Amino acid sequence: MSELAEIVRRLDALEAAESIKRMKARYWRFVDEKKYDDLVALFAPGAKIVIHGTEWPSARELVDATREYTGGAPTVHHGHMPEIEILGEDVASGVWMLEDLVPFKAGENAPPGHRGYGMYRETYRRIEGIWLIDSLELTRFRMDPMDNWVREA
Repeated sequence: MSELAEIVRRLDALEAAESIKRMKARYWRFVDEKKYDDLVALFAPGAKIVIHGTEWPSARELVDATREYTGGAPTVHHGHMPEIEILGEDVASGVWMLEDLVPFKAGENAPPGHRGYGMYRETYRRIEGIWLIDSLELTRFRMDPMDNWVREA
């Protein structure tokens, strides 16, 4: 490979990694802003989603469950220390550390709220020039209890 071709390859990889980082930043922002349709659009068709060992049938079903459980509860998600590896022209993988505060809306069947610490392992696919999540596996290492959210009158 020529020196110029190597420089172009490296620049393309840097641009791809930066695009993936921006997409993932939107992911967490969309969760916290409750922009659920925008969130679903960040997933590739047929994306594999596993959270705490449970596989979700589709991004839409995960997002609808998130909407149901959180309602208007003020969540906070932070992703840190991305490790993005470009595996091919339109394929990449990544690892992100996570810290989140999730006070689910209070109710009879509400799961307990938590402040969580964990990790995402993901793969990405570029489709028509746009990087999307092709697989997502979320594992939390620690979840400290947090009171659930009660809407103020």
